[in-house]
Amino acid sequence: MNFYKFARGLLRGIFKILYRIEIEGIENIPDKGRVILCANHISNLDPIIVGIISPRAICFMAKKELFKNKFIAKILYLLKAFPVDRQGSDISAIRKSLEVLKNEEVLGIFPEGTRISNVDINSAKPGISMIGIKSKSPIIPIYIDSNYKLFNKVKVKIGNIIYLDSYYDKKLRTEDYKNISVEILESIYSLKK
Repeated sequence: MNFYKFARGLLRGIFKILYRIEIEGIENIPDKGRVILCANHISNLDPIIVGIISPRAICFMAKKELFKNKFIAKILYLLKAFPVDRQGSDISAIRKSLEVLKNEEVLGIFPEGTRISNVDINSAKPGISMIGIKSKSPIIPIYIDSNYKLFNKVKVKIGNIIYLDSYYDKKLRTEDYKNISVEILESIYSLKK
């Protein structure tokens, strides 16, 4: 058993005790093929929640600050995460994302780029749509609803696949990518009920 499966199984057991996790739409995550999972970001626990509910291993893009400690960095790499510099356009993180998708794996991204307490649809980063379009990958919106208080409910709603094929092979500007990312973020928040 690899480290990812071991960690996911362990965390799944712990989180089952600590929280009541409700999942809706799990069938929307395909069994195989490249796909990008995009969720809202309210807590440091969000990647764990998305990771344990997904039937497939996820390669998460994570802020580079988490990789400063060598021990934590080693664990993150074992969990298939890779660093991104959120201050600008990080070419190496984009390359790594495209490589993950080329290998028909699952990429995990939080389109807002950081934890958000107040929803601002315009905070969506252009990178998510750019990666989706350049890699010709479908995107699955995920909405997490929780206050993460112990023994409370964590509701996870997985939306329908978003296809960006109408944008493939088109010359797009940063502003276009930004607008498409805003639409993706809107689709995430539209899952809130």
